[in-house]
Amino acid sequence: MTAAARLALLTLGAVALVAAKPPLRFQPDPSSVIAAEIAFNRLAQQKGQWTAFRETAAEDAVMFVPQKVLAQDWLRKQVDPPASVQWSPSIVYVSCDGNLAASTGNWKRPDGSVGYFTTLWRRDRKGRWQWILDHGDTLATAREAPEFLTGKVATCKRSPRADGPPPPPPGGKPGKGEVAPPPDESLVWSADVAADNSRRVTVKMWTGSAYETVIDDKVNAGS
Repeated sequence: MTAAARLALLTLGAVALVAAKPPLRFQPDPSSVIAAEIAFNRLAQQKGQWTAFRETAAEDAVMFVPQKVLAQDWLRKQVDPPASVQWSPSIVYVSCDGNLAASTGNWKRPDGSVGYFTTLWRRDRKGRWQWILDHGDTLATAREAPEFLTGKVATCKRSPRADGPPPPPPGGKPGKGEVAPPPDESLVWSADVAADNSRRVTVKMWTGSAYETVIDDKVNAGS
């Protein structure tokens, strides 16, 4: 066999090994989501509110203004305000496979008004957290902030879904030669929007015997 032929075989073998490499697996780590939230807020203070939202959103992320919009399309047209809203998570929920998470907490605007937020996060192919849904509402009085941030991990669930919608696929479709991981239905969510743009965002976590509703946000029309 010639040297060129051997080199070609080695190259093909290397390509086959890369193609056979399984998709990344991640530990369900609430602290990584908290870190992503803190970095998100810091980026908003340093580079601008909508810039931070653009740089951390997935391509298919959605938000409400108050109508439901594809976030990247809407954010592309926005100019950063002189000062950004500030926020901090209070509690984080993570799916069993570590690819989906929900965070909720308080925000405060420069004018002193306050409110809450809920953000859904999904890991991309490189393991980075990107938000896929962001929403919130104003409050007359801020929710009491916990002394310590809390993180909870869902119990693993691989059986057919009992209720609730399926979560978005973590990081999109598997690449050529990859095997998609089994679906993780331990953390599910829904965002229902009415004709008047009122909405309800819910997150449910599998406890081992049933789904527990851990986030249930209701936003009135015009908010």
